[in-house]
Amino acid sequence: MQTVVNLWPLLGVFVIVVGFVLRFNPLLVVSLAAIVTGLAASFSLEHIITLMGEGFLQTRALQLILLLPLAVIGLLERHGLRLHAQNWIAKFQRATVGRLLIMYLFVRETTAAVGLTSLGGHPQMVRPLLAPMAEGAAENKFGKLPEALRHKVLAMCAATDNVGLFFGEDVFVAFGAIALMHTFLLGSGLDVEPLHIAFWGIPTAICAFIVHALRLYRFDLQLTRQLTSPQSSITPGSREAAQ
Repeated sequence: MQTVVNLWPLLGVFVIVVGFVLRFNPLLVVSLAAIVTGLAASFSLEHIITLMGEGFLQTRALQLILLLPLAVIGLLERHGLRLHAQNWIAKFQRATVGRLLIMYLFVRETTAAVGLTSLGGHPQMVRPLLAPMAEGAAENKFGKLPEALRHKVLAMCAATDNVGLFFGEDVFVAFGAIALMHTFLLGSGLDVEPLHIAFWGIPTAICAFIVHALRLYRFDLQLTRQLTSPQSSITPGSREAAQ
């Protein structure tokens, strides 16, 4: 006997997508998505608000865990952490943005594969260390970066951390996604050991490393092409004078 599945609660996902595309406040978007999901699941508004309040109380200590590292990193940045990172990478003449990020990708993916997912991350690694080092490597080779290219460098730093974490943690057998896939396959009649699922995540992680490393290599070539072309060496003032 088949059971009818109510798909209306998936409207909450639609609310999140629309809210993020329109760049509304993330907290309001997530809260509205929770309310829409609850109403679609036939929960009363009072019950939805109660569940949201209980969830907040159960995880209130999490806010302290998240805010303390941010406060420490902000204090370090105020005392010149970003500047020291840029000056340190400038000592390596052969350092480029691509080479630096390929090394970080390898370290990030390898450590995530053994469960050390907290060794990296955007607030504690990318913003205070990786991004300034990438900027320093680029400026050491090409001088001051145009604003558009500087943002591309920062975006590539964030993307490298995401790729390394996402594909690296799928190799770790105690990761939640492995348990989720094991449960899903078990419900479909396929009894696959979690260790085998994690093992077959290794080829995917290797392919992801190769693909993103090639992207970083091409990004190095793109920076060299754009910043060493004759047009890039002409300042706006000299262009107007030439005209």
